Amino acid sequence: MRFWLSRWVSLAAISAQDKYTLKVPGGLAFSEFRGFEDWQTVAVSQSGDKIEIILANPVMIDAYRARVTGEGKKFPDGSKLPKIHWTAKKSTEPGSPTIPNTLHDVDFMVRDSTRFKDSGAWGYTVFEYDAASDAFRPSTLADKPPQANDAKCGSARRTVVANKDYVFTAYGKR
Repeated sequence: MRFWLSRWVSLAAISAQDKYTLKVPGGLAFSEFRGFEDWQTVAVSQSGDKIEIILANPVMIDAYRARVTGEGKKFPDGSKLPKIHWTAKKSTEPGSPTIPNTLHDVDFMVRDSTRFKDSGAWGYTVFEYDAASDAFRPSTLADKPPQANDAKCGSARRTVVANKDYVFTAYGKR
C-alpha cells in the first residue's frame, strides 16, 4: 500500500503545472516572484466582481516605509508588487462579509530600470488562472480585461501616476 501511495504522489507531482516555468515575451517570468505568497500586504481592494490583495517584497515595503510614494521619488530597482485577484462572493457567515471565491489571476510588477527603460522602468504581466486545469497561463487580448502578454502590458494606463513612479497602490496606515 505504501508503495502505491508514494507512486501516486510522485505521478501527481509530475503532472501538476510548475507555474515557475511560465514567462511572457519581454522577459518577465513567474519565477522572479517565487515566494510572493508570503510577502507583506500593502493593501486590499475590490473592483467590480473581483477582490484583490496587493503584496510587496521587502525592497518595496522598505521604500513604502521611507515614504517613496510620490513627489517624483522612485522605488528602487528590485521592487516587486504582486496582485492576487479572486472572484468575490458574499459569505453566509454573520455580517455577510465579501470574501475571495475562485482564484482569477495574478498580476506582477517589477522595477528594473535596465530591462524596462521604455515603460517607466517597470515590467508588468498578468497570469490568468484556470480552475478546471489548476494551471496558469499568460494573459491575452481575449481576456477580460484584455491584456497584452508582454512585459509592458499596463505601462500605458499607468502614465496618470507617473509622479508616484507608476504605482497606483497606496501603503495603508498601520
